[in-house]
Amino acid sequence: MERARESTVIKNVPELSGNLKRDLLQEIAREFGTPVYVYDLDRIEQQFRALKEAFSGRKALICYALKANSNLSVVQRLAQLESGADCVSLGEIKRAILAGIPKYKIIYSGVGKQEFEIKEALRCGILFINLESREEMLCVEKCAKELGVVARISVRVNPDIDPQTHPYISTGLKENKFGVSIESAKEMYLYAHKSSFLEPIGIHFHIGSQLTKLQPIAESAQKIARLTHSLLALKMEIKFFDIGGGLGISYNEEETISPYDYAQAILGELRGLDLTIICEAGRFIVGNSGVFLVSVLYQKENQGKHFVIVDGAMNDLLRPSLYGARHRILALKNAESLRNVDVVGPICESGDYLGKDIALPPLNSGEILAVMSAGAYGFSMSSHYNSRPNCAEVVISKGKARLARTRESFEDLVARELECLK
Repeated sequence: MERARESTVIKNVPELSGNLKRDLLQEIAREFGTPVYVYDLDRIEQQFRALKEAFSGRKALICYALKANSNLSVVQRLAQLESGADCVSLGEIKRAILAGIPKYKIIYSGVGKQEFEIKEALRCGILFINLESREEMLCVEKCAKELGVVARISVRVNPDIDPQTHPYISTGLKENKFGVSIESAKEMYLYAHKSSFLEPIGIHFHIGSQLTKLQPIAESAQKIARLTHSLLALKMEIKFFDIGGGLGISYNEEETISPYDYAQAILGELRGLDLTIICEAGRFIVGNSGVFLVSVLYQKENQGKHFVIVDGAMNDLLRPSLYGARHRILALKNAESLRNVDVVGPICESGDYLGKDIALPPLNSGEILAVMSAGAYGFSMSSHYNSRPNCAEVVISKGKARLARTRESFEDLVARELECLK
């Protein structure tokens, strides 16, 4: 979905900070080519520690949401910081384990878990499975019975509260596909409590992504806290209060929530509940810790409208095309003269753009642009549309860059198809 063109101009004023310096980014572009994602591991560590510190007064576990950025080098750094993992597929569970996250710190969410995935998760001995429906609960019970184990579970409760974010990343309203109503959750907990193969140990809610308002978060925590009190009164041994994730970041000077205020808003609703808080942060940890570097191919003018055509495209960074997300874009050269341009890619779609009405200086072919705030939901949402191979990923730590994923070749792209032609 493409937004109508906005009349306001995004000023080209983002600051590169931490390890993301102009000279180093230019060097990375020369050495590894473009398009390329670059992640500052030290900034990621700072963000993780800030969130962990915000909950330091209570028992808490930060479970990094791999869907935001599942590069093994990123996840490995978080594992070294004693992070847990929020996973929404068997592949993400395997990535988390491969990167060094202990199985007992892994939770498994998502609305469409298949039997083979559930069984593998149970064999792994992860912390618990977040249930999204009654039918899924019965499937988990069946799998646990066949394996002869007890499945630790939590129920994702949909509090039906407007998160005040983009509709595509809203998950806490009754019209969203996620979770169950409070009444349905009560019935599921009662069933699980009586089952010989289910052990309800947690309760979960997650109302959306890129949250910048405290009120919906606090209201949701209040609703789910009331439900938790009622479950504890029924002698259920709930140990974990999973608040989901979604803490927003600044893409274009949005006012965001500080980790301290976020934690206090939730803790204020949990009086009398001595539970371990689980926070499934993703975007907050990695979003502003990454940039997407692209090279200018051509400039084009069409009846007064200016375009800068680059080698990165919507298959590499989908957010602008998918729901009108607006990333700042920075030219790595300094210049006084600026003009408004659309930064577009080579894909055969009018929706293939990285930014519209961006103030940039005159550019020559080969010059490098940095698409800011690209550490979350960038590479992890990429595709092979137009038979474009996936780009490379690079990480920086203590000012030194190294390759974290090699650039995919055309041969990689077609290898499994060629096997079927033999």
